[in-house]
Amino acid sequence: MKRIAWLFVLLSVVLAGCNTVQGLGKDIEKTGEAIQRKADK
Repeated sequence: MKRIAWLFVLLSVVLAGCNTVQGLGKDIEKTGEAIQRKADK
C-alpha cells in the first residue's frame, strides 16, 4: 500500500512537471530508472 501511494505521488509530480511530449518521455525514462534502482536493492 505504501508503494502504491509513493508511486501515485511520483507520477503526479512527473505529470505536473513536464510541458511537452518529449519532456514526458524523459520523465518516464527517469521514473523507470528509479524503479530499476529500487528493485536492484
